[in-house]
Amino acid sequence: MKIFSSDQVREIDRKTIENEGVSTLQLIERVAEGVAVEVVSRLKANSRIAIFAGSGNNGADALMAALMLYEQGYKPEVFLFNIGGDKLSQACADCRDQLLGAFPDADFTEVIKQFNRPHLDANYIVVDGLFGIGLREALTGGFRELTKFISDSGATVISIDVPSGLFADWNPNAVARNMVHATVTLGVQFPHLAFFFAENAPIVGEWKTIDIGLSAKEIRRTQAAFYMIERADIKRLLRPRPAFSSKADFGSALLVSGSYGMMGAAILAARGCLRAGAGKVTVFSPRCGYEAVQSAVPEAMFAACNSDLTIGEIHASHPYSAIAVGPGIGTSEATTSALEKFLTLHDRPVVLDADALNCIARRQTLLHHVPVHSVLTPHAGEFDRIFGQQANSEARLVKAIEVARMHNIIIVLKGHYTAIVRPDGLVYFNSSGTPALATAGSGDVLTGVIASFMAQGYSPEVASLLGVFIHGLAGELAAETEGTYGVTASDIAANIGRALKSLGY
Repeated sequence: MKIFSSDQVREIDRKTIENEGVSTLQLIERVAEGVAVEVVSRLKANSRIAIFAGSGNNGADALMAALMLYEQGYKPEVFLFNIGGDKLSQACADCRDQLLGAFPDADFTEVIKQFNRPHLDANYIVVDGLFGIGLREALTGGFRELTKFISDSGATVISIDVPSGLFADWNPNAVARNMVHATVTLGVQFPHLAFFFAENAPIVGEWKTIDIGLSAKEIRRTQAAFYMIERADIKRLLRPRPAFSSKADFGSALLVSGSYGMMGAAILAARGCLRAGAGKVTVFSPRCGYEAVQSAVPEAMFAACNSDLTIGEIHASHPYSAIAVGPGIGTSEATTSALEKFLTLHDRPVVLDADALNCIARRQTLLHHVPVHSVLTPHAGEFDRIFGQQANSEARLVKAIEVARMHNIIIVLKGHYTAIVRPDGLVYFNSSGTPALATAGSGDVLTGVIASFMAQGYSPEVASLLGVFIHGLAGELAAETEGTYGVTASDIAANIGRALKSLGY
């Protein structure tokens, strides 16, 4: 799914009206229907409804939803903010007139000067239609106080398109306190970029989209810089396996991983790599890891480095299809130097995770030796140690886009919506996953899965998309039996095959 900027959404909206014989009012009715359905689905025996409408088309959506609720026999309290008396958009004015024409006794207040706050409490369902994606400046004065009043009320809040006060795209200087904190946000046709940042989660709440039938032709034609990976995308990218196949057809992966006391990381990466379908997997570790790996993952081969406890050299005995470096290798001076020598001599894309990233953070010059199109898979802390402390996830993504382009690498920025940042500036947010993935060793499994797809001949960009989505899906499947608290990284690895099977492979 494409994630468009607010300007692009408005242009698609305009082209839909111009070229497909759809009126503004019809689009408003489609939004309002989705809002009304959401309101009704949340009603309880003692629920009351309050609707706050602004002066623009977001307010028109809210007023039309109020009309539909009245038509169904509900009696929402409606507040239309028309400060000064002449600020309504044409659509908003039309929707006001329709509501009052059909229900002249509606509980309706048009706020022109002074606003007397109603009573709101936890029994209320509030529809927030004050400000949409057209907002250009942070809220001040009375509207800022109104958003605080709504957020502090304890009511269930349904925001139309975006919570009032939140910009749809970037919010670099946002003050969360000055925005409506929604229980659920109903994005109109598309999710917005702001939905994917951790700091906005308390503002956006749960989010859904309302399909209002915007022009499919214009959606296809409009270029986007941001995407959300969905199940259908992954099914389209995966290749079926021919009947006449051998393990040689699915590549060989080398996992440079493990050290004394950290062999579990190597084992988890190997399990993930094998479950994702690599033809052959070799674990390259210190000699101390031999028995552990051969016992825990008998399907994997073992290649020992020249050290008993830590990795002091990295070499590939033959041309592996893919190489991943990092899980559990530690950050000793010898290991860091071994990584530097390896990166200096190796000219094909590799996967770098965990301690490989920590080695780069300790010796920043290593970054200049990373082969182009390599995949780096940092969590927030690892990213900041390499590229500098970032204020929040939005700033971190901006920085990731910059450095991915600068170094011609792919950055898998791990989080609730893991972002795959490509060197051409495109960003893909992952839609699979669960909080159950937040467990020790989960990232080691992901490293193995991405390396597996690279070994099978997928490009680093595609391998990253496949790996992240299938890893997240495996976590979901594991949580079905083990629960969100009980999932371990071994459970995630064990469900990689089930995840692929659920996709038809």
